[in-house]
Amino acid sequence: MNDERHDLSVTCHIAAPRAICWKVWTDLKDEWFCPKPWRAEVIEEDMRPGGRSAVQMFGPDGEETGPMEGVFLEVVPGERVVTTDAYAVGWVPQTPFITAVWDLADEDVDGDGGTRFTATARHWDAEAKVRHEAMGFHPGWDQMMAQFKALCETSAASA
Repeated sequence: MNDERHDLSVTCHIAAPRAICWKVWTDLKDEWFCPKPWRAEVIEEDMRPGGRSAVQMFGPDGEETGPMEGVFLEVVPGERVVTTDAYAVGWVPQTPFITAVWDLADEDVDGDGGTRFTATARHWDAEAKVRHEAMGFHPGWDQMMAQFKALCETSAASA
């Protein structure tokens, strides 16, 4: 049973089919993964359980993060991706911060053939959740979600 007390989540309806949303998630992460004017650079995404997930972010004034290093725990093409930073590739333990759960589900609204997108940051404890909120979880992930939505809908319109 999942204890959602330590979860932070964003969700939205996207007026684009799930297949397009999946393609945007897998192929265009550099364009939506972090709030602009920051930019993301995918170092590696080996999308299989135990495969490496590494993304680095760059700020407008030369700031750099990480890279954010972790592994994939679950990949269900077109539907769900679960990653964690509790391990580096090779199942090497590291100090955990979150497990990220990315879900895509069919959600037809007024015949748009759309998708429900939900991104969840699952924390190990209340303190980590509070720290993530203070870091700006909602402004950051809300903007990430809006960027993802816009890119999916633009991709669907041009398909």
